[in-house]
Amino acid sequence: MKRILIVTGASSGLGRQFAKQLSASRDADEIWLIARRNDLLQEVAQELNADHADEILPRNARKTAVAGKRPAPRTFPLDLAGTRGVKDFARLLASESEAAGPEGLRIEALVNNAGYGTYGAFMDTDIDRQLEMVELNSVSLTGICHYAIPHMGEGSLLINVASLASFIPLGNFAVYGATKAYVLSFSIALAAEIADRGIFVSTLCPGPVDTEFARVASNGARKTVVDGKDPRKVVAHCLSRSAKGKRISIMAPKWKFKAFMSRFVGRYFFARWSFIHEKRPSNPKA
Repeated sequence: MKRILIVTGASSGLGRQFAKQLSASRDADEIWLIARRNDLLQEVAQELNADHADEILPRNARKTAVAGKRPAPRTFPLDLAGTRGVKDFARLLASESEAAGPEGLRIEALVNNAGYGTYGAFMDTDIDRQLEMVELNSVSLTGICHYAIPHMGEGSLLINVASLASFIPLGNFAVYGATKAYVLSFSIALAAEIADRGIFVSTLCPGPVDTEFARVASNGARKTVVDGKDPRKVVAHCLSRSAKGKRISIMAPKWKFKAFMSRFVGRYFFARWSFIHEKRPSNPKA
């Protein structure tokens, strides 16, 4: 049986860090890197083949994995968006499982990180981009879970990347927040349904992280994420929380406070307040 790790959206940001840290901390034969941009995937694969003495890992990870053989990186430049992307992923799993022999594949860890956001009021933002975002953030994640879970078993880890925006509706971030609210709700319910299989489901709910998220979400109007946290630390915290049996990972104290306070704030009130007071730059013509 071939044991594999899978990271979607692995070409940059959190996905790139998940690839590095899972490769160094979890035992497997291969790690599959999936994203649209093949050139960046090749860079990540080269980094995984090198020695990273300065990488941040979950606690105790170095004792269990660094001394051993790391999984071999494989790159798959796929567009996972929508049902078409899900079917492409399903075909990949089926063909690789057949090629692996009678025992097929076992997925030791799956990270559903592929996704993006859009800044701006709903009616001022290109509808095609927003619909594509729904397909990638929600539809694709759901389908990938469906096809991956039969290859998972006792001790397997499934991480779905949501957002701090999943806790309460946000003006100027309406569709993105809704997709991540779906991810959080789905992930918790899924965790309950497959717990008896020994598969652990964890949801990462980060606030601002220092990635290319803002540039993509704003169509280039904002180059960097304001007050973005180090993605290495966010991923290490998530993996440590998962190892402790925690189903939701929120790293920064400020993020935890906001998630907690969302229980006591009116949903419409905060959506209206954020629409008026939390404008996000966007370039709809880019």
